[in-house]
Amino acid sequence: MSTADNFRIEKDSMGEWQIPDTVYYGIQTCRAIENFPISGLKPLPTYVDACLLIKKATAIANAELGCISEELGQSIVQAADEILQGQLRDQFVVDVYQAGAGTSHHMNVNEVLANRALELLGDRKGNYGRVSPNDHVNYGQSTNDVIPTAIRIGGLLALDRTLFPALKKAIAAMEAKAIAFQEIVKSGRTHLQDAVPVRLGESFRAWAYILRDHERRITTAAEDLRVLGLGGSAAGTGMNTHPQYRFRVAELLSELIGQPLRSAPHLMAVMQSMAPFVNVSGSIRNLAQDLAKISHDLRLMDSGPKTGFKEIQLPPVQPGSSIMPGKYNPVMAEMTSMVCFQVMGYDQAIALAAQAGQLELNVMMPLIAYNLIQSIEILGNTIAALSDRCLVGIEANPDRCLHYAEGSLALVTALNTHIGYLNAAAIAKESLETGKSLRQLVLEKGLMDEAQLAEVLDLETMSQMPNPTA
Repeated sequence: MSTADNFRIEKDSMGEWQIPDTVYYGIQTCRAIENFPISGLKPLPTYVDACLLIKKATAIANAELGCISEELGQSIVQAADEILQGQLRDQFVVDVYQAGAGTSHHMNVNEVLANRALELLGDRKGNYGRVSPNDHVNYGQSTNDVIPTAIRIGGLLALDRTLFPALKKAIAAMEAKAIAFQEIVKSGRTHLQDAVPVRLGESFRAWAYILRDHERRITTAAEDLRVLGLGGSAAGTGMNTHPQYRFRVAELLSELIGQPLRSAPHLMAVMQSMAPFVNVSGSIRNLAQDLAKISHDLRLMDSGPKTGFKEIQLPPVQPGSSIMPGKYNPVMAEMTSMVCFQVMGYDQAIALAAQAGQLELNVMMPLIAYNLIQSIEILGNTIAALSDRCLVGIEANPDRCLHYAEGSLALVTALNTHIGYLNAAAIAKESLETGKSLRQLVLEKGLMDEAQLAEVLDLETMSQMPNPTA
């Protein structure tokens, strides 16, 4: 019902609400806005996309199966397409911390689609007798099967749009540096103490292998996201759905996102368990842990320029101090660590939320949805930025690397098989106390001749990686 001053009156089971006629959401969204002024955080765009794709697929399926009219189905699909293309994105306004299971956000989506569909049919917003958020947009659906499906679709979209491309970029950058730095010998370090020499290029190659392994683990974990509970309706029994609906909607969603999806063999089980989200989140956290370690290594290797390692130079991208002129900090690596820590925190919250379900439903799904998709996207954006603004521009300091490698007491390790561990340890101790080189002390004590010593202490040989095919 419209009023004279650009408002409309909407009704629900609790009463009436006066709503500005300029907005596309309705009374249930308005109640949620009033109830949950919590964080100011709104649903992530990827999560909104996932919900819209579900509504588009369900409208097509229900129209095909004769559950709603072709006209209604087409209007809902057109409304969803318009929003997916960028219109009305400001109409999704419910705080992330909201009604359990995500009913408030779900109804926000249903109301926006219903009101836009009404306009497309030449009708006025709020005339839910013709296009209803509940009876038509939400036909055969429930928050309880739509939201876990939206988390699955949102996770898959976020991985494909953000994280996987970023990982490929970072792996390529590290492999390029591995080739460029392959002949540079540096001191290894274990326990932050001198260790045997390694190749700088192999350090970068190791990081590329680590990231590639994480890409594989995340891909494996994400397979569980392809199994959908959509069609389970309120409790997994499929009440108020067409018998073919759940299979057809899985086919349509597969086509819409370009990835294989399938209906779960037991809808109640897949609706109750949050294990797939915990599994994916755990694989993302695992990546964050290694990525944080890599970012710390980059900072250490770039430390200086006069009083640190300075074996590499990270690209300076901004002034580093408000008081010290000429200072440049490893800001891209620092930012990476902070994001990794945030992702680890999100993962802990997801684990706690996943075990908090009762009986047929987990009501903590809004938290899981936000944290999982946010983790994937901020980590993907971070890796992309680190690659573009740091990794591709890293330069080596070969002289500094060689200086540390030649001066490392850990070179004595190569003498173990020739003079014995205890003799080698004594040589190392005396070298540290007297300042004499390992080479000088071995020769003075007659433990090896000069030619043999030169061969054993050859840095190129010591730092050579074994042939993986041997």
